[in-house]
Amino acid sequence: MDVIKQIEKLKIIPVAVIENIDNALPLGKALTDAGLPVVEITFRTDAAAEAISTIKKEYPEMLVGAGTVLKIEQVMDAVEAGSQFIVTPGFNPTVVDYCIDNNILIVPGLNAPSFIEWGLERGLDFFKFFPADLSGGPKMLKLISGPYPTVRFMPTGGINDQTITEYLKLDNVIACGGSWIVKKELISSGNFEEIKTLTKRALSIIKS
Repeated sequence: MDVIKQIEKLKIIPVAVIENIDNALPLGKALTDAGLPVVEITFRTDAAAEAISTIKKEYPEMLVGAGTVLKIEQVMDAVEAGSQFIVTPGFNPTVVDYCIDNNILIVPGLNAPSFIEWGLERGLDFFKFFPADLSGGPKMLKLISGPYPTVRFMPTGGINDQTITEYLKLDNVIACGGSWIVKKELISSGNFEEIKTLTKRALSIIKS
């Protein structure tokens, strides 16, 4: 199964910030035990690459990606660590073109038609819609489906238990990214039981 199909099957992509490498494996275990074997580790800390490598080695069945990628050097570090996909907050042509040229799955962030066309011009049809809640939310994505019927999205930013189903019911949304089930403070404080609880709750909501 290719990575995009895995993302579509999983529906929720937890977006995590790991500051202490000791929290990487407990996070992987909490998500796996809760029934959501996927995580996007953001490159907002120096521990990101090592966290990806650590989780991927211990939980090879997990889908592990790198988020908040801003530079080619971060792409290289993420891929070397075992990242299976790259997510960017915006559409950086330098990073996007590097990933395409090196057959690395890139999910660029965007929130406007012009950027969609930049992606289509490069053969891409799957994007991160960010920041989702401040960019028109489900209503905006529904409108975008008119002129761009083949484009699919992973909205991220401000999504939670109360709004996720509104996104997932749209035909052009295959998954949602979110940090509400892996909040930074929960990870840093070691509260992985709460992460497991929040993950199970989110899964029950989208399956109901």
